[in-house]
Amino acid sequence: MVKEDETFPCDLIFLSSSRADGTCHVTTASLDGESSHKTHYAVQDTKGFHTEEDIDSLHATIECERPQPDLYKFVGRINVYSDLNDPVVRPLGSENLLLRGATLKNTEKIFGVAVYTGMETKMALNYQSKSQKRSAVEKSMNVFLIVYLCILISKALINTVMKYVWQSEPFRDEPWYNQKTEAERQRNLLLRAFTDFLAFMVLFNYIIPVSMYVTVEMQKFLGSYFITWDEEMFDEETGEGPLVNTSDLNEELGQVEYVFTDKTGTLTENNMEFKECCVEGHVYVPHAVCNGQVLPAAAAIDMIDASPGASGREREELFFRAVCLCHTIQVKDDDEVDGPRKSPDSGKRCAYISSSPDEVALVEGIQRLGFTYLRLKENYMELRNRDNDIERFELLEILSFDSVRRRMSVIVKSATGEIYLFCKGADSSIFPRVVEGKVDQIRSRVERNAVEGLRTLCVAYKRLMQEEYEGIYKLLQAARVALHDRERKLAEAYEQIEKDLILLGATAVEDRLQEKAADTIEALQKAGIKVWVLTGDKMETAAAACYACRLFRRNTQLLEVTTKRLEEQSLHDVLCELSKTVLHCSASLTRDSFSGLSADMQDYGLIIDGAALSLIMKPCEDGSASHYRELFLDICRNCSAVLCCRMAPLQKAQNVCFIFPQFLYQFFCGFSQQTLYDTAYLTLYNISFTSLPILLHSLTEQHVAMDTLKRDPALYRDIAKNALLRWRVFIYWTFLGVFDALVFFFGAYFMFENTTVTSNGQVFGNWTFGTLVFTVMVFTVTLKLALDTHYWTWINHFVIWGSLLFYVVFSLLWGGIIWPFLSYQRMYYVFIHMLSSGPAWLAIVLLVAVSLLPDVLKKVLCRQLWPSATERVQRSSSHRAPADAAPSPDRPLLMDPEPRPRRE
Repeated sequence: MVKEDETFPCDLIFLSSSRADGTCHVTTASLDGESSHKTHYAVQDTKGFHTEEDIDSLHATIECERPQPDLYKFVGRINVYSDLNDPVVRPLGSENLLLRGATLKNTEKIFGVAVYTGMETKMALNYQSKSQKRSAVEKSMNVFLIVYLCILISKALINTVMKYVWQSEPFRDEPWYNQKTEAERQRNLLLRAFTDFLAFMVLFNYIIPVSMYVTVEMQKFLGSYFITWDEEMFDEETGEGPLVNTSDLNEELGQVEYVFTDKTGTLTENNMEFKECCVEGHVYVPHAVCNGQVLPAAAAIDMIDASPGASGREREELFFRAVCLCHTIQVKDDDEVDGPRKSPDSGKRCAYISSSPDEVALVEGIQRLGFTYLRLKENYMELRNRDNDIERFELLEILSFDSVRRRMSVIVKSATGEIYLFCKGADSSIFPRVVEGKVDQIRSRVERNAVEGLRTLCVAYKRLMQEEYEGIYKLLQAARVALHDRERKLAEAYEQIEKDLILLGATAVEDRLQEKAADTIEALQKAGIKVWVLTGDKMETAAAACYACRLFRRNTQLLEVTTKRLEEQSLHDVLCELSKTVLHCSASLTRDSFSGLSADMQDYGLIIDGAALSLIMKPCEDGSASHYRELFLDICRNCSAVLCCRMAPLQKAQNVCFIFPQFLYQFFCGFSQQTLYDTAYLTLYNISFTSLPILLHSLTEQHVAMDTLKRDPALYRDIAKNALLRWRVFIYWTFLGVFDALVFFFGAYFMFENTTVTSNGQVFGNWTFGTLVFTVMVFTVTLKLALDTHYWTWINHFVIWGSLLFYVVFSLLWGGIIWPFLSYQRMYYVFIHMLSSGPAWLAIVLLVAVSLLPDVLKKVLCRQLWPSATERVQRSSSHRAPADAAPSPDRPLLMDPEPRPRRE
């Protein structure tokens, strides 16, 4: 027994609830993220068991499939025994299964029996198959980290080997000032070498950029607040702004290459408006104009003949009732429930309960048209009686909708005892099963509506004799209780039942495009993002919507891989032909990286339907992937749009220039593991001296203005596919770091080679040498960042120049005071001593200038000779009026990082 607001401890078969109708409502947010209430149904023969005593008297057996992770699929059956009679067999499906992790809502209590527990529950099976999401930047950083780890091991090995080569001479192994003890002489050679190797690993471990990971995580965390504070993303209609649930994938927002989108509710408003219905060749439209007057509801426009005749009127009436019935198969309930509900039980009265916008619009429109039609007959009493016909139909069977059949049916019994099967679905699934009706006229109307972008639906029916229905019931019952291949057997049963239909008519509803949907798709395509639209609509309907939202343009050449084309050509020939067309064009023409799509570049749009896609993705007989998949993907990658219908690198190379001088220093200190830098400098380099500038740079830097990006989304192509963190960029910055390290070390070394002295005759020592190298390095890496900064704010100025000032002040304090808590005072007066020498000042200025020279040359030459689209825009914006250099009002976050009051 589980009570309201409790979580189900395991996967349960739902036996009964405190609700009289045997239903319960649950939320599955912890399983699939959906917060809406879902309705589940108790077993028909056990829903009357409301107490523990009732449940204790239940005698039944349950058979079900082996545990599997699909949350929305379950196959089983229950055998309920009563006295000595044969058991009653009932099918069990996902609507009867309550999942572990789901929560009971709006229901006092339920009774259930456990079928899967522990690691066999669907929740546990899904947890086992999940993998951690990592951004492209994080993946690149991890690979680069392995490279630096290999460099670290190589450095330690080289220094270990060179140490023992150096000490092969006796006077170098044991100099007079450092004699070994007897115990040290007796130590195992391999043990000593391993110890030295570990010592070098510790000495050079700063090459592993641990602090960089901390900086990146901080940037992600703080960057998420910038997204939350962005007023440009505030929706005035809903009164809501952006909500960042996780900051792990922030940087991926600029790396999107493909966008997969549904049509309904994403490109469109999902707000359906009924347009017309065509019944027996007669078109009914709401608010029709007749003799210059707008009628209040609808009028019939005879498309075929002046009077449909008695049989025609009967079918028109049947059509109105059929559409309403096919959309009103829910069990009526006084409680409000989120989402449509379907009943697995038969013998229920029908009432309209649905939340699907197209169903709402269609039913309301049809009901209005039905009302008007009967009103035109001027028979008020008949109208009054017929208004309640839906309530007097008894629902016998539901043949549920699925995406393969693309149709659904209901079998109902009228008050007079007549049994009907009403079927509604896509035209492609209805027309082949029709044997009677005005097919040509209705098909013509459907195709016309589809071209105009309307969503169409066809309706058919057939009358069943009592004997026919009994055979259908047995066929469905056998398929529903099957434990193996239940879905296949149900599909075969549906196929056998839904045939020899009489076509009644078709309907059309309109789903308007969302505001600015066309502008958004056009901007995405200019930015190099390829948009794939996935929809279940008819191909003509989907294509019309794609033209309306500018997914396809006038000059777009449409390529089709559809079932109709595959009837004329083989799949192999179609794909090879398209491949030659698309790949030949892409090889001969290039895109203009500055203006986006080139004017002479032929754009291709691919249209594929679900059946053709299934053939392409179908595995080979040996179980291997189809060889058509790669060919199909190559074609898709070279299409600007696809319609499936029916269906921070700069700082990385620095933690190199920081530690490489330490490596070089070992060649001049007898590989004694002597550190070049003071311990305080080693600790604070990444924490204090260089961390804030790169962090603030990553948060505030803007290569181009926001309004410029909106005007020219093609600029995003410069950073697409992780372009700023590729191997070429990584290797460039690594070698630049090695160059800087050579300049730092040997520049200072050659100055010290002449035994540099101060004004009082004192000679510089090894700590002064290391401090000089460290000073040049701190100034160089900070100024490199300043060179790379395009958008300057007071924050940038504060942290860049402030970090340099902090380094100087810290060094003066660290070396200007005798710290009593330290066991050594080796840095006392070192920094002041260094600054008292004129050659030291000259060395700092010259070495910083030489280190920055490659950056300056690259920046100047590349911008002049091979500028990117972004650099062209930067150069053009720099020639504007001086007022443009001031911070613009479209960047409020830089001036006011606090969230502003939301507009009412």
